Amino acid sequence: MFYSKKLLKQKEIRHCFFNRKGGKSKGIYKSLNCGKGSLDNKNHVNANLIIASKKLSKVSNKLILLNQIHSNKYFFIKDHKSKKNKLIGDALITNKRKIILGVLTADCVPILIFDKKLKMISALHAGWKGAFKGIISTVIKYFIKNGSKSKNLTAAIGPCISQKNYEVQKDFKSKFLKQSENNKIFFTNIRNKTYFSLNKYVNFQLKSFGVKKIDIINKDTYNPKNNFFSARRSNHKKENDYGRNISLIMIN
Repeated sequence: MFYSKKLLKQKEIRHCFFNRKGGKSKGIYKSLNCGKGSLDNKNHVNANLIIASKKLSKVSNKLILLNQIHSNKYFFIKDHKSKKNKLIGDALITNKRKIILGVLTADCVPILIFDKKLKMISALHAGWKGAFKGIISTVIKYFIKNGSKSKNLTAAIGPCISQKNYEVQKDFKSKFLKQSENNKIFFTNIRNKTYFSLNKYVNFQLKSFGVKKIDIINKDTYNPKNNFFSARRSNHKKENDYGRNISLIMIN
């Protein structure tokens, strides 16, 4: 489990970035696999979700998750009954107490945001596609539209794949440079190979909206020593599936 020092200072909320330790799953899903979309035993996944939720709250049935699709779509959660609806998107927002917002990742960036004045939180799933499409700006704009000021926002960029392990193709880089020539700072070339920094790209987007209180949890999900699930590592090992890490935030 990993925590943002800046979010820990906010006594009104609880949060956590989980790795793969401490769950019930076996084999390639060992052990805290929280991905319902994986091929893992569903009973194990449900047990893992309860284990993770109870780190934040005694009432584990208040957890809200998404069917994530690498989009810029978000949902405002009015109450825990929202979990009965199929939420298809990549960000959750609420100002209600005791509702746990969660996102799943396996190399993508989990982002947790808190506005101390509005008492509003968000959990975002930002892969390169979602970040490129504007999931971060969409959520920040929602906060601002509802009275938020950037000086009151605290954001934590969770564990994700590091630049040295994120090799990309030339057309990938071209797409980003077409969006903005300034995006070249997120790429590096080593021995004719191109590598992309996802967390720096995400950090830049947050800063562009004036968010100054930002924590970056520099833990590489690809590196097996850190005990995270990694889609890219599983693909390189030719495994047929992979588990998902969960990141949670809740207003007390």
